[in-house]
Amino acid sequence: MSQDSATATEAARKLTGRRRREVVAVLLFSGGPIFESSIPLSVFGIDRQDAGVPRYRLLVCGGEDGPLRTTGGLELTTPYGLEAISRAGTVVVPAWRSITSPPPAEALDALRRAHEEGARIVGLCTGAFVLAAAGLLDGRPATTHWMYAPTLAKRYPSVHVDPRELFVDDGDVLTSAGTAAGIDLCLHIVRTDHGTEAAGALARRLVVPPRRSGGQERYLDRSLPEEIGSDPLAEVVAWALEHLHEQFDVETLAARAYMSRRTFDRRFRSLTGSAPLQWLITQRVLQAQRLLETSDYSVDEVAGRCGFRSPVALRGHFRRQLGSSPAAYRAAYRARRPQGVAESAAAVLETVVPSQGSPSGRRSAPAPSGAPVPVSASAGSSEHSLPVPDAYVPGRPALPGQRSAP
Repeated sequence: MSQDSATATEAARKLTGRRRREVVAVLLFSGGPIFESSIPLSVFGIDRQDAGVPRYRLLVCGGEDGPLRTTGGLELTTPYGLEAISRAGTVVVPAWRSITSPPPAEALDALRRAHEEGARIVGLCTGAFVLAAAGLLDGRPATTHWMYAPTLAKRYPSVHVDPRELFVDDGDVLTSAGTAAGIDLCLHIVRTDHGTEAAGALARRLVVPPRRSGGQERYLDRSLPEEIGSDPLAEVVAWALEHLHEQFDVETLAARAYMSRRTFDRRFRSLTGSAPLQWLITQRVLQAQRLLETSDYSVDEVAGRCGFRSPVALRGHFRRQLGSSPAAYRAAYRARRPQGVAESAAAVLETVVPSQGSPSGRRSAPAPSGAPVPVSASAGSSEHSLPVPDAYVPGRPALPGQRSAP
């Protein structure tokens, strides 16, 4: 999404003689999630020439000694080891088992060597951590699952992490967000290699849209970064999330942490990869986004309930982060969502967003019996369960601020 295919082609370096772009090596590790691992195997490993999809040659490689144990306790053996990567023009790392543990040195060496010889390197979801550990993302734009983006930014500060994108194509190094975004990136690779018709034919076989508009903004949650959970600063961050309806600033948070502003800024950034002021503004905008989706409060009321000092401040930050005015965002969201679903979510939101004023001031309709109740994503989950626009229904208008694939 960061560059079109023409730019990506120019950025890709020439392959050495023994490598072929249509030869795809998928690098698997023990402990890897099976869904993400299966995406490139399905896209590049099945012969669909009868449907007009050019064939790739798939090499499934073990990144360490097997057998490899996947999620669910399944054991896999791979037909190839790291040596097979030397023949691949495209190397895919579907996911990494733990963002807190270093990948095997031998696998990192193989990735560096492949990249030096012109291979295209792809990281799906937490596979970006493997690419970063190999130094392949230094100075580059990249993305990963929004839940792990702060950790990636903190651990590898030279990487330009953008948690808003579904995928980032930087020519010879590509990364995607979590789970289904891996499909988006693999389709993008087929489109880059063989054109729109081939990618469309493959999308029809997979029963997915050939292109999804938008990014990860709509999936962002208020979950704490994984590494902050056991830190004393977590209590201050949790307090901030529970009091977004109040007007307070970073100085207030620093005082609650018994730190100077400078010390608090440094400590917060080291834990989350983000400046505290930017983090606080982002959380207020996300809260405003939820209220616009799930209530009938006016924009002025939404601004007050999200801790903005004025509606003008809300509009400015909202437009900068989501590319739309609050009113336009609400109109587009309601054009996509059945009214009953939005009303049921509003009733749930009222239980966690304190009301300003008397109960009679609440405008949200009560949840109908049997309505779905949204729940927050857990820290260990690779997917969300928040009510979000249906990204897979074609023909509906995209929400303002969603980035269209090139």
